[in-house]
Amino acid sequence: QMQMAESGGGSVQAGGSLRLSCDASKYYENIQCVGWFRQVPGKEREGVGMIYRSGRAFYAASVEGRFTVSQTDDKNMVFLQMNSLVPEDTAMYYCAVKSAGSCWPWPPRDLTGYNGWGQGTQVTVSS
Repeated sequence: QMQMAESGGGSVQAGGSLRLSCDASKYYENIQCVGWFRQVPGKEREGVGMIYRSGRAFYAASVEGRFTVSQTDDKNMVFLQMNSLVPEDTAMYYCAVKSAGSCWPWPPRDLTGYNGWGQGTQVTVSS
């Protein structure tokens, strides 16, 4: 089954950092971009950061300057480095891929076309 595997979540205090990992090695379809998303109970899943296979990355305004998306040279692993965390960053974080269609705009208006959703990894930021 083509599914991403997220890891690296945990509990940190405000101002701290975490690095999330997304294992895309089992996704064998052509990938145009990999997106990081987050969701809190009762709210819609929202886009956080996205990276094209070329390496160019884009971010939601709420995380711009604090979060960085990167990938390994073989593109099997995608990372979300989160710095200066605030309690509002508390959420379940997911990664997903888009194989067809445009990855723009970011964040996306909806999740259509994003596949390979994993189980997510929980990030909790305390004040």
